[in-house]
Amino acid sequence: MKKQRFCYLVRLQYLGFRFNGWQEQPKLKTVVGMLNKTFTFLYPNAPFKILGAGRTDAKVSSLAGAFELFVEDPILDLDSFLIEFNKNLPSDIRLLSIEPVDSNFNIIKSSKTKEYHYFFSFGCKNHPFSAPFITNYVDELDLGLMKQGAAMFAGTHDFSVYTASLKPNTITMRKVDSCAIVANDILTANFFPEKSYVLKIIGNGFMRYQIRMIMGALVQLGKHELTLELIKESLVTGATHKLNTIAPGSGLMLNQLHFNK
Repeated sequence: MKKQRFCYLVRLQYLGFRFNGWQEQPKLKTVVGMLNKTFTFLYPNAPFKILGAGRTDAKVSSLAGAFELFVEDPILDLDSFLIEFNKNLPSDIRLLSIEPVDSNFNIIKSSKTKEYHYFFSFGCKNHPFSAPFITNYVDELDLGLMKQGAAMFAGTHDFSVYTASLKPNTITMRKVDSCAIVANDILTANFFPEKSYVLKIIGNGFMRYQIRMIMGALVQLGKHELTLELIKESLVTGATHKLNTIAPGSGLMLNQLHFNK
């Protein structure tokens, strides 16, 4: 007889700077690896499985991550579970909430909307303490041109050029609900540069490196290495453009994650 499984949706935050991404990898420190290690320590004889809502790259952070937890025995006290789990997690990972979900809920296939923020500054060298949060471009950038370019990514386009290791069955036609560069008034610290900016991008799903390659293209645009016309052409099916800039992972953060239940 198949054992009954109990399913929970867990929300979490993490600073990704010292992690090699979400997905577990041999001999590397990852977010899910740390979660697995903590669960095993707290409940050494309890079978479990953790399934993330998505995979973040190395050094990418999250204010609104989520994973589905599968266990064979129900968690009787959810508040105590959160307290004990957080006590045993490192300081750069925090569980926010846990709630039971129906067994039909699928964290991968369930429709969701994601909002990512990419933080950056330019024109001068930043304080070293800013490195985990803000990507620093020492060169001057044409911010006005970058803002025009960012708006071009909104809508439904073929993003084949904006991913790495494209697999045969990957759906490259993606809809970006909005894409804009604005002044950063979200993250602040006394060691941050006087001026910094954030690329805000919202959509249902993104391919590997898609947002970092969009940011990379905008940086090239800001350096006048690309034109608005080339950006437009790169979003058409059959485009053969070769983009040579992938923005660092440390500037990227998952800001919001909504399940469209």
